[in-house]
Amino acid sequence: MDLNSSTRRRSPPSEDTDQQLAQNSKMQAKRFGSNAITFTQIFAYCLVALPIIFAISLIFRHPSSDRTMGFADARVLENRGVKQNGTPIGAGGSEGVFQHADKYNGKLLGGLLADGFDEAACTSRYSSFLYRKISLHKPSSYLISRLRSYEDLHKRCGPNTQSYNKALEQLKSGNKIGLTDCNYIVWISFSGLGNRILSLASTFLYALLTNRVLLVDQGKDMADLFCDPFPDKSWLLPGDFPLIDQFDSFNQNSPHCHGNMLKNNAINSSAMSKPSYLYLHLVHDYGDHDKLFFCDGEQSFLENVPWLIMKTDNYYVPSLFLIPSFETELSNLFPEKGTVFHHLGRYLFHPSNHVWGLITRYYRTYLAKADERIGIQIRTFDSRRGPFKHVMDQILACTLKEKLLPAVDMQDSVVNPSENAKLKAVLVTSLLSGYSEDLRNMYWEHPTMTGEVVGVYQPSHEEFQQTEKQMHNRKAWAEMYLLSLTDVLVTSAWSTFGYVAQGLGGLRPWILYKTENDTAPDPACRRAMSMEPCFHAPPFYDCKAKKGIDTGTLVPHVRHCEDISWGLKVVDDHDDL
Repeated sequence: MDLNSSTRRRSPPSEDTDQQLAQNSKMQAKRFGSNAITFTQIFAYCLVALPIIFAISLIFRHPSSDRTMGFADARVLENRGVKQNGTPIGAGGSEGVFQHADKYNGKLLGGLLADGFDEAACTSRYSSFLYRKISLHKPSSYLISRLRSYEDLHKRCGPNTQSYNKALEQLKSGNKIGLTDCNYIVWISFSGLGNRILSLASTFLYALLTNRVLLVDQGKDMADLFCDPFPDKSWLLPGDFPLIDQFDSFNQNSPHCHGNMLKNNAINSSAMSKPSYLYLHLVHDYGDHDKLFFCDGEQSFLENVPWLIMKTDNYYVPSLFLIPSFETELSNLFPEKGTVFHHLGRYLFHPSNHVWGLITRYYRTYLAKADERIGIQIRTFDSRRGPFKHVMDQILACTLKEKLLPAVDMQDSVVNPSENAKLKAVLVTSLLSGYSEDLRNMYWEHPTMTGEVVGVYQPSHEEFQQTEKQMHNRKAWAEMYLLSLTDVLVTSAWSTFGYVAQGLGGLRPWILYKTENDTAPDPACRRAMSMEPCFHAPPFYDCKAKKGIDTGTLVPHVRHCEDISWGLKVVDDHDDL
């Protein structure tokens, strides 16, 4: 209830009414004497006081909603006296807005997202901000402007538009053609979910840089996992696309493969007409001629090819930063260079309603009430059956040394639990259940040295990766997203699963080094230079000098990764080594 409006409706008598009461009082005094005057004055005072008493009674009858509902930290951090976004989430399961949230910085993520989508069709798009802290990294005004421009382009050139149908007819003809109204890049769904998310974000950035329309091969589950990120027109490639049946067979030896054509001198860069389409093979096994994609000369040639079909399992953004013709545009888009996936990932990847249900139900049940959330993502690239003791030793060595988790009292000394003990929720994601069980037992069987209470939770343990199964990928996407909602994150070396979580959450994780010879490494982990993912298979080639070079030393904002010595990642110029 609006108490102010209630008070206004019952506002004290106006000045004119006071004068009328005074005149009436004088007349009554003349007729009935002094006792009548006293009675009238009391009556007038009551009229003035009644609205005030009524308003006070309403306040005490209806205390503030966030106080009575007992809201915990679903990015509100009630226990620490801080409210993020001004919008609490109910620990009891109901979402409510009890304070006015800044719409621009809240549900539109600082302008990343466009307004006007159907919220019921994709609940996560405008609700995700309720579950995480406001990002410290603001998108540039130029990035926001370019995203709105891209949305206009996608609306004009997307599936089933006149421009799309015209370009499709030209593709079907197979003839070499000149300039077209709209150029396209088609991303082929390939590899595991983490790789797909990272490669798709890379391809969208390439589309922005080259003014192409991105179309996404649906594969088996893309529509089931993600909402459409663009208004009005879908990003999904129509099922009747003429080349779609060839996607699985495309490889570096295909006749239309860009690298293969370069190798066989089948491309004439000076020709006025261009091929109707080219296939770009940027998979981890790509060859030297495929890698020439990252040279300015080839970008000039590709500029006027209307259809590019790309297959990749890499986050190839770092090598885009090394292409001179893209340098200025990338600097304008991302003044903070280490925020590429953080911004593009939150713009592109909105969990479908089914996946969002998995995320929110788990968060409210196990994580919402915690004072701090710690995510631990465990992936071992070992063909043997785990869990492994040396991996558990490494996890403990990292989390205890870095004070991410409290040590336990192995002597079981008497500890008087505090009524205000800090609650830490540890979210473990792993294909195996053994690591979370060991951690849970440790904190159940022994008190912490700090008096903190630690809960350990693991949503699933699928035993082995099942990329082609729908529910497996739903759970994997939900767990990546849940990890991104934590306050502190520990990830495993080489894992794209962890890369996605850290980027969405804007987190610089502690990275568990890859183990060797069944021995926990010392040190067990290190802090990441930036939240950016690692490009696992970058080219090492100087396009101008036409010779090999260490591409991790060319510019200060592209360095070798912490977990893969030959990999590349984007960092801010001021990030520590």
